[in-house]
Amino acid sequence: MATGSIFCFFFLAVCSWSGTLGGVTTTTPFLPVDVGASPELMCSYSADFSTPRIEWKFSKEGYESFVYLDGKLTEPYKDRAQFFNTGIRLDNVTPKDNGTYTCEVVKVTPPSLIGKVTIDLLVRVAPSVPTISVPTSVTTGSKAELRCTETNGNPPSTYKWYKNEMLMPENPKSSQTFQNASYTLDAKTGTLTFYPVSKDDTGDYSCSAGNGIGSDIFSSVVRMEVSDVNVGGIVAGVIVAILILALIGFLIWFLCRRGYFSRDASAGKKVIYSQPSETRSDRNFQQTSSFVV
Repeated sequence: MATGSIFCFFFLAVCSWSGTLGGVTTTTPFLPVDVGASPELMCSYSADFSTPRIEWKFSKEGYESFVYLDGKLTEPYKDRAQFFNTGIRLDNVTPKDNGTYTCEVVKVTPPSLIGKVTIDLLVRVAPSVPTISVPTSVTTGSKAELRCTETNGNPPSTYKWYKNEMLMPENPKSSQTFQNASYTLDAKTGTLTFYPVSKDDTGDYSCSAGNGIGSDIFSSVVRMEVSDVNVGGIVAGVIVAILILALIGFLIWFLCRRGYFSRDASAGKKVIYSQPSETRSDRNFQQTSSFVV
């Protein structure tokens, strides 16, 4: 293809995308729908596209596939979608249908013309019952982390926390009820952190998850008890440990006094006996037997 033809083709393509020449347009560039709905993704084109070839593509997380190609719906969509000249309708959508749909229109007769639009489909799902994690027993001065999570909502849920059925603000200083509390609250992750914990933080805690679809969903209620450090118990434990060590020391001393740990002085000695010679001279007497230690 000549350079001029390439430039002309590119110029026409850009013009068609911008809508100034042979425009391809959509009235649904962003389409949020509830799960189970049957949305229509619109794609219209001007009269400049005589004898058009239309293709639909679906892309999500770097993966791309065809929805409509060569004048027919592809296998995954033929039983759950309908094609018409100005768009495509999907039946009973699920979160798997979330992604970007591209409508591409090509004029197959000279002069060449191409245009396309993209449509972002968001299938909204209400949140499920959130899971709550709350420590049931905490000591004053320590750190306590409470968690609230749910994974089904789309878009992702945000979270609220309640103490004794009272909504806890993200900034405790903004509320007269909670202004003396020392906590941080992350509405996006659902994490509520107390540091340091005080006895006033004792209470019944619950959380809710919401993403704008229907009502917020509430968790179960869990009670967190905060108590002072048991100094008396710690002292008693130390005293018991000292007494046990003293008793062990006394037993060792007693066994040593009784000789249980002494060694027999002769236990490690060997006696070597040498048999005397049968013939010896009384005159030249020599010691022929001895005890060697």
